[in-house]
Amino acid sequence: MRQIVLDTETTGLEVSQNHRIIEIGAVELDNRRLTGRQYHQYIQPDRAIDAGALEVHGITEEYLADKPRFAEIADEFLDFVEGAEVVIHNAAFDVAFLDYELRLCNANTRMEIVSAGVIDSLAIARKEYPGQRNNLDALCKRLGIDNSRRKLHGALLDAEILAEVYLGMTGGQGSLGFDSSGGDATSNRYDGPVFDPASHPPLVVVKPDAEALKAHAAYLKRLDESCDDGCAWTVQPAAAIAE
Repeated sequence: MRQIVLDTETTGLEVSQNHRIIEIGAVELDNRRLTGRQYHQYIQPDRAIDAGALEVHGITEEYLADKPRFAEIADEFLDFVEGAEVVIHNAAFDVAFLDYELRLCNANTRMEIVSAGVIDSLAIARKEYPGQRNNLDALCKRLGIDNSRRKLHGALLDAEILAEVYLGMTGGQGSLGFDSSGGDATSNRYDGPVFDPASHPPLVVVKPDAEALKAHAAYLKRLDESCDDGCAWTVQPAAAIAE
């Protein structure tokens, strides 16, 4: 199964205010392993970059002055993502911008048409870790993924990190590269998800204190006394535990 893990950087937050994409970064997975193929492009947006966005990604208008416009790279980008599942964190945001750029250059397509579907890794994270922070940095910390290179947001680096996060959330795969151990690559091959305990939060074990153990023993005693013929449990084991 071919998948493209993708991220963008933009001039601002709102397509409705004519904000534009200024960077696209994407990496390819095949059967849940990096192939080494990637797509990366800076883009001239023909408009100013919001101060808030600049603080996030650090990409200046001066740096983008000689970069191609989206219309010039649209075919190359579409060729890269065509027919693949596309994995994006907070997909609605990036897809809205990509569809907007495709519409502006009269590409006559949308992401849902050119791709084999869009997977929102943020939705997966919210289901997996409800009530917790699920941005990329928080997920890296939770899954034990090194993101020390991520000083500012960058589309290609974020796509590479997201690939690790996505694999960690959906199967616990610990290695993104090809098997270099030698031998027949097709013999005894298993292409299913690989569980890696190191990619999951440690189990928290809360031990009861003496007061809790005493209350538990008393509760079991009351239950035992309420049964005419005695219960399956007895006070004896609880007392032994309390000691």
